[in-house]
Amino acid sequence: MTSTRSKKLCLAQQPDADEMLSRDPFALLVGMLLDQQIPMERAFAGPVAIAQRMDGPFDPSTVATYDPDGFVEVVAGPPAVHRFPTAMAARIQTLAKHLDEEYGGNASAVWADVKSGDDLLARLSALPGFGAQKAKIFVALLGKQLKVRPRGWREASEPYGEDGAYKSVADVIDVASLVKVRQFKQEQQVEKRVVARPLRQTRNS
Repeated sequence: MTSTRSKKLCLAQQPDADEMLSRDPFALLVGMLLDQQIPMERAFAGPVAIAQRMDGPFDPSTVATYDPDGFVEVVAGPPAVHRFPTAMAARIQTLAKHLDEEYGGNASAVWADVKSGDDLLARLSALPGFGAQKAKIFVALLGKQLKVRPRGWREASEPYGEDGAYKSVADVIDVASLVKVRQFKQEQQVEKRVVARPLRQTRNS
């Protein structure tokens, strides 16, 4: 399978952050972890900001053993890496501990030797902070942009592995595609509100 070094990612839309995401699998996982309740490009810019503020290297072992209060300060900034810096600092350290204990601190080992899409999805789903949807999106990101394509990866990542779709960060390769993905997410939120409105009216009637 192809290394994450083989592709220049454009997820954060800023050169230093995207360079780090392209060469550092741990940074890519942390960016994915941060990608909730904030703009996706801000989430994926988070790892480089954390690395620049840390006293020591940005790797699973160092992050896992970093003083928790000190790590909260790193994530909180200013500027804060996430709108919920305390909670996210704890989640990042929990993820780092899992990678350190289960994969010897080698984040790319999560996908390096997988035999099937289901296996990859299961490994990602087992990561702290990675729910079912986040794991599927990351399978799609690996398959579409990093050529990590075990048998059945598209099926395992449904609906995010679909060709020509602009549904998630897996489809962001430039500014234009970022705009399309953001538009899709906004449309999804509108649909959810439309569906929820009759339900609320029924409960109140």
